[in-house]
Parts: sequence; structure tokens; C-alpha cells
Amino acid sequence: MFASERRGLDTGRLLLSLLLLAAWEAGSGQVYYSIPEEAKHGTFVGRIAQDLGLELTELVPRLFRVASKGRGDLLEVNLQNGILFVNSRIDREELCGRSAECSIHLEVIVDRPLQVFHVEVEVKDINDNPPVFSLREQKLLISESKQPDSHFPLEGASDADIGENAQLTYRLSQNEHFSLELPTNSKQTKRLSLTLKKSLDREKTPELNLLLTAADGGKPELTGTVHLFVRVLDINDNDPEFEQSEYKVRLMENAAKETLVIKLNATDQDEGVNGEVTYSLMSIKPNGKRLFTLHENSGEVRVNGTLDYEENKFYEIDVQATDKGNPPMAGHCTVWVEILDANDNAPEVTVTSLSLPVREDTQPSTVIALISVSDRDSGANGQVICSLTPNVPFKIMSTFKNYYSLVLDSALDRESVSVYTLVVTARDGGSPSLSATASVSVEVADVNDNAPAFAQPEYTVLVKENNPPGCHIFTVSARDADAQENALVSYSLVERRVGERALSSYVSVHAESGKVYALQPLDHEELELLQFQVSARDAGVPPLGSNVTLQVFVLDENDNAPALLPPGPGGGAGALSQLVARSVGAGHVVAKVRAVDADSGYNAWLSYELQPAAGGARSPFRVGLYTGEISTTRALDEADAPRQRLLVLVKDHGEPALTATATVLLSLEDSGQAPKASSRASTGAAGAEAALVDVNVYLIIAICAVSSLLVLTLLLYTALRCSAPPSEGACGPGKPTLVCSSAVGSWSYSQQRRQRVCSGEGPPKADLMAFSPSLPPGLDREVGEERQEAGSNHPGQVSSIDSHLLKSMLNF
Repeated sequence: MFASERRGLDTGRLLLSLLLLAAWEAGSGQVYYSIPEEAKHGTFVGRIAQDLGLELTELVPRLFRVASKGRGDLLEVNLQNGILFVNSRIDREELCGRSAECSIHLEVIVDRPLQVFHVEVEVKDINDNPPVFSLREQKLLISESKQPDSHFPLEGASDADIGENAQLTYRLSQNEHFSLELPTNSKQTKRLSLTLKKSLDREKTPELNLLLTAADGGKPELTGTVHLFVRVLDINDNDPEFEQSEYKVRLMENAAKETLVIKLNATDQDEGVNGEVTYSLMSIKPNGKRLFTLHENSGEVRVNGTLDYEENKFYEIDVQATDKGNPPMAGHCTVWVEILDANDNAPEVTVTSLSLPVREDTQPSTVIALISVSDRDSGANGQVICSLTPNVPFKIMSTFKNYYSLVLDSALDRESVSVYTLVVTARDGGSPSLSATASVSVEVADVNDNAPAFAQPEYTVLVKENNPPGCHIFTVSARDADAQENALVSYSLVERRVGERALSSYVSVHAESGKVYALQPLDHEELELLQFQVSARDAGVPPLGSNVTLQVFVLDENDNAPALLPPGPGGGAGALSQLVARSVGAGHVVAKVRAVDADSGYNAWLSYELQPAAGGARSPFRVGLYTGEISTTRALDEADAPRQRLLVLVKDHGEPALTATATVLLSLEDSGQAPKASSRASTGAAGAEAALVDVNVYLIIAICAVSSLLVLTLLLYTALRCSAPPSEGACGPGKPTLVCSSAVGSWSYSQQRRQRVCSGEGPPKADLMAFSPSLPPGLDREVGEERQEAGSNHPGQVSSIDSHLLKSMLNF
């Protein structure tokens, strides 16, 4: 029955162990391996790719990598076969100290898509550390008065291994006086000591040299030795004795220096110097650091250094009390100091960047980086909560224990914010709590989502004509809100036809600077307005672009001199010939000089001046300043030369002014002579009107003088009319220009047209000169006089100045 109960109990323990193992694996990692320490390089650990469910062919494309926090490169993965192997020496004692559990936590990361696995590799202890005594030699002072079965404590050895490899057994070298008493339990509350088997006789054996050997439980076992030097003293019968052999003290790790740990008290029943006790420290375990001091007279144990719970949780202090007898006697005790944890370690935050910079078109929920936190404290002092900078398009999500993922939470726009400085804050649960921060700079990578943009959709450019070839006339500039190549803008012409020629024969655009150049001299008379588009495109993929319109107005320069219209038949070499009756009165228009200017504005506004005659003689004729009409200044008489040769200077208002000279030949005829058909008849309207007046005068005289000559006069009048030039006679091409005021530098529009100018009866059909309505100061009065004078001779005719004023105003 007892056997069956024992089997049931064993089965229950086995099931419980399996459940605990499964729960440990679920909580501490996804895959579990174990290896012995000090394994050679290349030692097989496990088929990690197969155990994680990954294909060997996807390890390299998915950037399979293994990270181990603070463990260096102890373990490595062969990406060809997916085997985890030992890469460098693993020393369990260096890795975990005397901790019962020792494992290496691996973080396995693969991309595309991102996956994180956690692997625990347990490092098993091997017997690679021999027992070690803190002293090479231990001295024992033993009185010869000691009775057999007396015990003399010894300082035992320590072994850095754990388990059976650290279970020590002791052997004493062969002798007749002492035997070895071993500890009876695992906690070693009963100290290692020498037992006196046979009384000592100082006179026979004053000194003994013994060899104490410590052997561990490993296979093969390792040993350590210490020499025991026993000096036999003369009688001092009583040893100092402590109130108890062991003391237990609890101490906070943040205890200040000189803090009292315990006050020890040992008593000696002897009298005199044999009962005066002094205290001394024998050893401090582990690591023997002098973190405590012992006052030799008072027995006060005080803190001498900085205690750290995370480094050592327990300290074993061996104290010896020695009297002042001769020989002195000693008593021993052990002080167990338990260190209590204080919240003196701030959390540690580690950020592993995975995909930086982040494209601005990255979709939300994309993992940006991995965050791991840790705290060396224990309990609530080591429980950490993570938080992220508020009001940012990112968030953190817990993935496993103290591991988090930095995730994109909303859409990004590099043109609004190009860099985010994120602060990850880790705060523990201590009181007061401690925190640590880590900054993550997330750069937003640009995407070509902005086209180049001009400041305005259209620009007006003013360029003077006759510019030098290749001159710079304007610079276009487009701004692209993107970055790098996405913001690299190049410019080009949007090709089109300008008349019969390509636009690129007139202008060009520098691809990088946006400078617009005129490739050839521009001519206002040929091309007043050149309108075209410039395209700006960035270097993104795909490229984006936009256009801007340029209106290039070619400003007129005074590069065309006035041109005289050719006279009618008979007036060779540009001379204008006209018959004038001597009987005409003052202010009678006898001829008109006509000229045109291919320029526009003030450059095409013509004025007429009569050149003084040779010898300084006063001429009976004048010319209208802006009409070009030659009229009499007084009545003609017999003293006037029968042939008058007038030189008329035609001048424009450009800077500098250009001129032309017209020659007018006037033949003065007496009123009694019958007018003859002249082959040099005027082609202007003023000459035809003068001839018509003469005919009427003759007709009246003939009717009054001789009524019998009525038929002859009618025939003569008919012949005269037939011989006169037709009303649609010689015409010349003209290019009048409608001009908007340019006296202050404003632009002008010019219309090219052909104007027929004929001489005949009736009012003039059109003038060939147009000018700005804004006349220079002082000219308004003169123009008014011209208009009044012209109106007195031709009541039914609108003055040329008025007609051109109306034309200019309508076109403006």
C-alpha cells in the first residue's frame, strides 16, 4: 500500500513539474534550449529556424538577425542551415554568478513582415571551478590545556559553481591529534572545525602543520588546499564566548557610511588580561570586500562602503574575539547581514531602430522601432510602465514582458513636420518612483507629392527692341515643397509656333537657373507681343510639373526715321510741285507734306518745320506744326518770285529725334492765265482744293465779263475737271500706329495696316500720323491755333489732330 501511494505521489510530482515547465516556457520565451557552459566554438545549440517555423530560404531576404541584450555575441545563427551555435566562450559564473538559474535571452527579429521571437537558452553549470580558500594559511592558537573533543572552527572553502559541483567535502592530512568535523546541513550552520582527539603537550609538540583539502562533488572532482598552522599555547583556560554563535541583521542597501550594523559582545570568564577581549574580522563573504568595519574594543560593526542589493543580497561576516591572556584565547561568531532592496536604480530604456527614416506615405500601424526596458530593482521597484511624448503621430504597444513596439499611429506629412523627436519615458513603481528617458529622432523621408509652383500664374516682361542677341530678359522661379531630387526643378519652353517660326528661335530658358534669354534682336515693328509658357518639372518619380505664362512686350525705340510719302506723277525725286494763283489770300492751304513713321508713341509723333530761305528772305508761306499743311501767311503780290522752293523738315519726338526733309516746288500764276493741266499735279487733297477755288474765280469773272463766253467757259471748266487727277489717284502704303501714352515709359500697342492716301476733292480721308493724347506743355495752345486756322479755310473738314485724338482715345 505504501508503494502504491509513493508511485501516485511520484506521478503527481512529475505532472506538476511538466505543467510548471510549460508555464515557464510560455512566460519566458517561445523556444527553449539548454547548453553546458564552456562549450567550444561551433557547438550545436538548436535548429532555431525550424523551431520558429521559418524557412531557410527566407532567412536572408527577411533580414533574420539575433539580438542579445548585454550578452555580446556568445551565440550565433548560421543563416545557411538555420542552426544556433556557440560563437564564443560562455562562463556561467561570469554570466550569472551564483544564481541557481542562468539563461541567455535572445531576441530574434525578421523583417518583411516584421516578426519578433523570444528564445531562452539555459546555461548549465559544469565543474570548472575548484574550491578556493580565502587564505593560503590559517593559524590556530590552541592551549595545551584544551581537553579532548574540543572544537576549533576553521574557515571553509568556497566554490563558484552551483549544485553538486559546489557541494564540498573536506579531508585532513594524517595526524594523531586532530580530526575533522564536517558541516551537517546544506546551510552550513554548523561550522567546519578541528576536533582534538588527543591532548596537546606544548613541550613535546609546540607546532603542528596540517593540510586541509576541500573537494567538490563534480566529476571529475576538483580540489583546493590550505595549510593549517597550529600553535600550542600555554594555559589560558577560558575562551571568549559570544552570546550566540550566529546573528541575523537586515540592512537597507542605501544605508549611509558609518551606519551601525550590530554591536557584538563576547565574554571571557578569566580574570585580568586573560579576560580582556578584542574583536577582529576574519572574513566577509562573498568577494571579501571590506564593506564593513569592526571596532576592536567596542565590537561595533559599521558600514564602510556602498551596499548594493543588485550586486549581493547577503553577506556573511566571521568575527573572532580574542582575549589578552598568555597565550590568548579566541571565540568566534557569524553575522548574517540581509540587504533589503531600495528603489535606487532608475529604469533602463533601449531603442532599436528598424526602419528609419520613415517615408511620409507610410501606412499607419507600421512598426518603426523596438523598445526594451529593464530595472535592476525587485518587486514594485522593478515594475516599469512605458509612455511616449504626447501629440505625436506615433504610439507604443506592449509586445512581450518589458518589450514594446513604436508604431505609426496616423498619416505623416514631411512638408509640415520633417523630423519628430520622440521621448520614451519608463517609470518604475517604487516610492518615490524613478524614471528614465530615451530620445528617438524619427526623420520623415520625402515623397514626390508636391508639384513645382510659381508665385503667380502670369508675368509681364518689358523688353526694349534691338536688344543684343542672347541677352537675359527675365528669370522664372518655381518652388517645390519637397526635398532633394523631388525638389530639384528644371525649366523648359512649351514649344509653339510664332507665325511661321518656332518659339525656340526667339527665346530660350536655362534648365537649371530659369533665366530666359532673347536669342535674337526683337523688332517692335515686327513683333509687339510675344506670349509663351515656361514649364517647371521636378526630378521625382514620377515627375510633377506646372506652367507659367510670360507676356513679353517689345518696347519701341526710335530706330525709324520719318518716311515721306511719294508725290504724284510729275514730281520727281521726291519733290512736290503745285500751282498757286497769286490771288489767294492769307491762310490759304496750297499744299500738304505727308510722312509716316514706322515707330509708335512719341517716336512716331511727327512735327513739321519750314526751313528758312537762303539769304534770310521772309517766305510768304508757313507749314502746320502737326498737320504738314503749307498755307500762305499773307496775300501774294507781284514782288513774290514766280517759283518758290520750300524745304520742310519732318522730325519725330524720339530721343534722339530722327528727321527727313521734303522739297515743295510752288509755281505762282497770275489769275488771268488759264490753268493748264499739269503733269505734276498734287497728290494731296489741299492741291485739289486750291485748283477748284481758282476755277470758280475764273468762272465768275468770265460770266460777269462776257456772257457770250458762257459755253466756252463751261467747256473749259469741263476740260479742267477731266484733266485733274482722279480722286482714287496715286496711293501709298502706310503703317499708322495707335499709341497709348508713352511719355512716362508706359507700353504701347501698335496696329499694322495699310492706308491709301489719295488727292482729290472733298475732305481728307485719313491722316497718317497718330500721337499720344497727352501733349507736351505749351503745345496745346499751338494745336488749338492750328485747328482754328484750318477750320476757317475748311469749315466742313474735321481737323487731323481731332481725328487722331479720337482714334488714340478709342484704342486706349
